Parts: sequence; structure tokens; C-alpha cells
Amino acid sequence: MEILISKNKIDLGRAAAEQGANLIREAISENGQANIIIATGASQFEMLEVLVRENIDWKVVTCFHLDEYIGLPQTHPASFRKYLKERLADIVNPAAIYYVNGEGDVKMECLRLHNLIVKHPIDVAFVGIGENAHLAFNDPPANFEIKDSYLEVNLDEPCRMQQLGEGWFKDISEVPAKAISMSINRIMQSNHIICTVPDKRKAIAVEKVVEGPVTPEIPASILQEHKSTYLFLDKDSSGLMS
Repeated sequence: MEILISKNKIDLGRAAAEQGANLIREAISENGQANIIIATGASQFEMLEVLVRENIDWKVVTCFHLDEYIGLPQTHPASFRKYLKERLADIVNPAAIYYVNGEGDVKMECLRLHNLIVKHPIDVAFVGIGENAHLAFNDPPANFEIKDSYLEVNLDEPCRMQQLGEGWFKDISEVPAKAISMSINRIMQSNHIICTVPDKRKAIAVEKVVEGPVTPEIPASILQEHKSTYLFLDKDSSGLMS
């Protein structure tokens, strides 16, 4: 794991986007195309704002969506499909973007996405880390072994409180208790991982992920074992590291 610390979240987002763009261009140069995973949430705002302005041939880039709430319509302000459509797809028009739809048959949706992603080896995964150290919506204790690419998960209280705190919902009762998430195993099969983690509220999680043991109780700690992970922090999120 390579750790890069910026002075603020704006510089962090720029650095993460530039590194990710370089890796996407390398994949296109080598393979004629690139397959990427895109995370959502408040931690990705600054990174995505820069990434969509990078010189990338998006017409040969296929995008996969990381996670989505079960039962939440795309019109809801917290919908991650809405987020990706507005902040990425409508701007760069990639070759394809495979959204996670949590409004129908969950098992069939997980199977549909699995069958798609196994045909598209991931070159670059853009991810974040939750306040509870989750990776995607894999809350602790995460399943490191499951081979399914997507799965139904229960969202724990800290995770749901984070979504409320970020302003996506008006009340905790509105935050869904379940989601469809890409699995830890599938994320770890990405050739490169760009992990973008700003803000002081993530500092405890970052310390555990970087300096603690690799354990399902700290889901993102598994990134310590990935061959090419770049962890982008700012001074706030890195503040508790020794």
C-alpha cells in the first residue's frame, strides 16, 4: 500500500484523480480499452470532479458501480445511480456503465452484475473507506472469502449514521437497512486500487486500516494485502497515524 498525504481534500482529490487517470490511460494503451469501478459518496466529490476533466478516451472505458441501497428509487437524492449518472455518465459518456439496481429481484441483480464483471477484468478501482472502516458496503465483520461478485448486505448502525451525517437523509429511519454491494473478493481482484479518504471523521478508521491487523472487523484493512493500492489522505484523515 502506497500512502500519499495532501494538505487538504481538494489537493487529495486532484492527486487521486490524476493517478487514476494515468492508470486508465496505461490500460487503454496496453489493451485498447479499460474497465473501472467507481465509488460514490461525499468522499469522492473532489476526485470525480477532476477525473471527468482528465484527458481519457471514455468511449473505450467500461464502468462498474460499487453499491446501491435496496428499495431506494433512482430519483431519491441518496441514490448512488443518480450520483453516478449526474457526476460521471452524463459528463463523459463512457462506453458502458453498469449500475446496481436495488429496486427489483436482488438475487437476480447480483447474478446479472456478476456475469458482467467476470467478463471485464478491472484495471482500476476507485474506492473509499467508511467511518466504520467498511469497503464498499461491506460492514464489519466483512466476508473476505465469498466468491460472489455482488451480494446483499445488512448496513450496521455506524454505516447508516454516516449516511445520515453526510446529509443524504433527513432522519435515521429513512436510511435503508440493506444494500447490494460489490464483494471484498471482487474489489481485491482489481489490478490497481485508488482509495480516496478525506476528512477528520475518517481518521480513526484510517489508523486502523493502515496500522491495525488485517481482519474482517476492519474490512478495508485487506487493502494492506493488495499488490497495487494507492491510499490518498489529507492532513485531517491521516492525523492519528503514527
